[in-house]
Amino acid sequence: MNSEPLYDPRTIQLETSLGYYLAKARNALIARSDLALKCLDLTSQQVGVIMLLASGRARSPQELSREMSYDSGSMTRMLDRLEKKGFVTRERSDADRRIVELKLTERGTEAAARLPDIGAAVLNEQLSGFSRAELDTLTGLLARLIANAPAGTAPSCGLEEDDEV
Repeated sequence: MNSEPLYDPRTIQLETSLGYYLAKARNALIARSDLALKCLDLTSQQVGVIMLLASGRARSPQELSREMSYDSGSMTRMLDRLEKKGFVTRERSDADRRIVELKLTERGTEAAARLPDIGAAVLNEQLSGFSRAELDTLTGLLARLIANAPAGTAPSCGLEEDDEV
């Protein structure tokens, strides 16, 4: 493993930083996804809610917020929109009235069944020209990047206490 810094703060440029390319790639994928999802009246952000509920990985707004790294206010607004469109329902738990349980409606279940086909088509379009080996390499490198994320600690901005600002 190379522990030598890959970026020099004196010469780093926006257009050559990994963060720039990751943000641009994310934006391109979201734009393509949003176009493909118009037929379902969903956005790429809303897909996460639908799929987490369909898979049973989340059943409450709190679980969705945790899984998707959303604050509770943002999640409430997203659930308001999905409920208004008829994709989800919210009900108080019979066992504990403080807990809100989320369920997909028939429309939500139908959308969840169509999402894998749409997702595969979007990814295949975005990866046009890539080989399987290139996709495997890209996926492996991104997995390594994600694995380097701090576990439960706040980022330090790379500045030590004795560094001058």
